[in-house]
Amino acid sequence: MRSKNFFTSLLLLASLLWLSGCALHPFSTVKPGMTQADVLARMGPPGAVVPISQGTRLQYSGQPTGQFAFMIDLDASGRVLGARQVLNARDFARIEPGTWTRDDVLREFGPPALVDHVASWQGDILTYRWYDLQDLFYWVYLDDRQVVQKAHPGMEFVNAPNDRD
Repeated sequence: MRSKNFFTSLLLLASLLWLSGCALHPFSTVKPGMTQADVLARMGPPGAVVPISQGTRLQYSGQPTGQFAFMIDLDASGRVLGARQVLNARDFARIEPGTWTRDDVLREFGPPALVDHVASWQGDILTYRWYDLQDLFYWVYLDDRQVVQKAHPGMEFVNAPNDRD
């Protein structure tokens, strides 16, 4: 019985440490109304700064190896409007094939993990790495005019037999 209590306590401790690590991430301290200077002091320089209709977006992407992309939107005066992690099913579902362009995808998700090509598709394929209960890819297929024609998720097989060669 003592062994069971020990493992239960160990599991509880590990869970608390994991949760506290999430809460201590600098991104979690970014709140609406903060200044751009406050954000830069907490997060460091962004990977990209892009214009949006309300002002500016600071992009903090973990691509190509990370599975996150934080977008911090600032108003015209440089104050935080909102902040979110965008590599998720809800945000990917916003992509509109036939309407969105490469620029739209890059503005909303940041740089992809890689730009790929396959024989069965003539244009670029933007590949994003993300996580939703397992390691995943999200592929965005562009035509020769840089317009999204299709987009969908797929599994990322980490340490598959061919990866060990």
